[in-house]
Amino acid sequence: MKRILLMALLLASCSRPAHIVADEKVIATSPCTDSIFLYTPGIVEGFDGRFVVSVDYGGPGTFKLDGPTSDFGDYKAGNQIRVLLSDNRGRSWYDSGARIPMMHEILFKAGSSLYMIGHSGRLLITRSDDNGVTWSEPAVLCPEPRWHQSCTAVDIYNGKVTLVYEKWVADGHPWPGVGPVLMQADEGADLTLRENWRFSELYNPDADMEAARPSGIPVCKPKNAGMLETNVVRIYDESNPFYDPNSVVLMARASTGWPDIGVMLKGSFLPDGSLKIGRLHKNEGDVLFTHIPGGDLKFHVVYDPESKLYWLLHSQIDGRMNHRRRLALSYSPDLIRWTFAGLVAVGPSDNAARHYATMIISGSDLFVVSRSGDERARNAHDGNLVTFHRVKNFRKLVY
Repeated sequence: MKRILLMALLLASCSRPAHIVADEKVIATSPCTDSIFLYTPGIVEGFDGRFVVSVDYGGPGTFKLDGPTSDFGDYKAGNQIRVLLSDNRGRSWYDSGARIPMMHEILFKAGSSLYMIGHSGRLLITRSDDNGVTWSEPAVLCPEPRWHQSCTAVDIYNGKVTLVYEKWVADGHPWPGVGPVLMQADEGADLTLRENWRFSELYNPDADMEAARPSGIPVCKPKNAGMLETNVVRIYDESNPFYDPNSVVLMARASTGWPDIGVMLKGSFLPDGSLKIGRLHKNEGDVLFTHIPGGDLKFHVVYDPESKLYWLLHSQIDGRMNHRRRLALSYSPDLIRWTFAGLVAVGPSDNAARHYATMIISGSDLFVVSRSGDERARNAHDGNLVTFHRVKNFRKLVY
């Protein structure tokens, strides 16, 4: 009996890897693997079916790049955003020629324009009125440093654009010392103008993290636990316990040292037009930490009206300490119960990550851009590639 049980456990632990559900194409390569790194990409479907991808170039060698770099960057040399375009649903790509001096961009479509919000210490935004080919000089939305984000989900609903960018809570605060700031504007307005945006107060997560330590939540890092890289997600189902037409759910990475735990907050639109971030309530209690697959690293959420499901693009643990190598897809009807759908990509080595990805739904397919690397990459964090993936007929993954 013991032998049968042991064999069953061995078979369970050595089960075949999950099926790869997407193809892969390299669409950007670092010109200098050792000193120029390709960080988080964004993707949006522009006008007339064009796909627009942004790529954040960073590293100590960005001074070698043609064009301007940001004043503040991952390294002293600053960062630069480049824009790639495809007019055949990703089969081929070309460089727009844009060279934008900022970092940590969020790419989205609003009204008749494309926008990219990012930072160079101060909060910046740029607009394209020709479907991603040229971009305006970055305008300053907030001159106060220091900001942070990644390419996360934006809510566009009933003529309003709602997103989160994050601000450093205090100079000298250990990483990741940022908190979310909720932002909203009218979709048809000129979003490069500061007066067209409303901002919430900064939500400082420090008190929540400290309160969680004795509660059984595994907040194990003594100084640098936090929440960051926040997605804005809307609840459409009135039976959902989080449903509130005057709010959105903010889903963030929880930097606690534990995988598959994320953070959920509430972003409220108040009657006086102001914005507020606070705790979610469920069954007369507060929600903060919750199960989100890959919730300890950056993830991306989109809602699909056809399947009425939320789709989550996330990293998946694989038994190693560094789990940036496996990029996975899951789905949920309510942001609470998640089902694994399949692997989008797996890097060929631990150095070769597939992570910090962004996705769009177009027709029956799901399209992904990933911060990636091959065996030449400096490490899993500092990759040398951006890869493009197509999940064909993605709704058939539901079971």
